[in-house]
Amino acid sequence: MRKGLLLRSLGLAAVAAAVTAGGLVLKVKAADTIQPGAMAPNFSLPSQEDKLVSLTDYKGKWVVLYFYPKDQTTGCTIEAHNFQRDMAKYDAANAVVLGVSLDTVEGHKAWCSKDTFSFKLLADPDHKVVDAYGVPVKDMGAMKFANRETFLISPQGKVAKVWEKVDVKVHSDEVLAAIASLK
Repeated sequence: MRKGLLLRSLGLAAVAAAVTAGGLVLKVKAADTIQPGAMAPNFSLPSQEDKLVSLTDYKGKWVVLYFYPKDQTTGCTIEAHNFQRDMAKYDAANAVVLGVSLDTVEGHKAWCSKDTFSFKLLADPDHKVVDAYGVPVKDMGAMKFANRETFLISPQGKVAKVWEKVDVKVHSDEVLAAIASLK
């Protein structure tokens, strides 16, 4: 079967293939990324405490909804530690930080325990929320990873800003600056 025909038969909204040393890697985008001005899709996902967390729980607050590839990896750890470092600033800005990955509740629990994160990490192993926000998923056979993207959601529930490219070393500062400029 020809490659183009195979990809069309998968019915994916967008597929990019790259050959790596480990074989074929597919980058799949289920839908277009939610854009600023759109209402943020509601969701309910379990946190590291195995309690459901919903976007509606934070109505009236700024929500930093950040998607990241994998618990306890270098870039994800830097990004999470910077959010944790700035937690008092987020509190002062009436904002909460919610991290989402395809990892499990158990994986989040272990990472939060080890690195003492006080914000919520949400488990989305079936990538329902990842797909709802249009975050691409890298498919490496048995392993799947969400792209690193962040959505700033206003207290009214609208997407205020989207970062599709993130520099983990300065991202928390960028998000705090965006909240300050949008208030």
